[in-house]
Amino acid sequence: MNNRIRVLRAEHDWSQAEVADRLGVARQTVVALEAGKYAPSLPLAFKIGKLFGKPVEEIFDAESAT
Repeated sequence: MNNRIRVLRAEHDWSQAEVADRLGVARQTVVALEAGKYAPSLPLAFKIGKLFGKPVEEIFDAESAT
């Protein structure tokens, strides 16, 4: 699933570990999310949106999930 997590993380100057800590997940989860190899659960997607102050639709590309 394509997403903008890497870009948003860079804009905030956060490491993958920092994002993982803020989300309460393992750093490997952030790595997999950024690589598009992992589609987050709905609760995690909303946590990501809240963390970056963006609606979920602005972070994740639903079209690439099909």
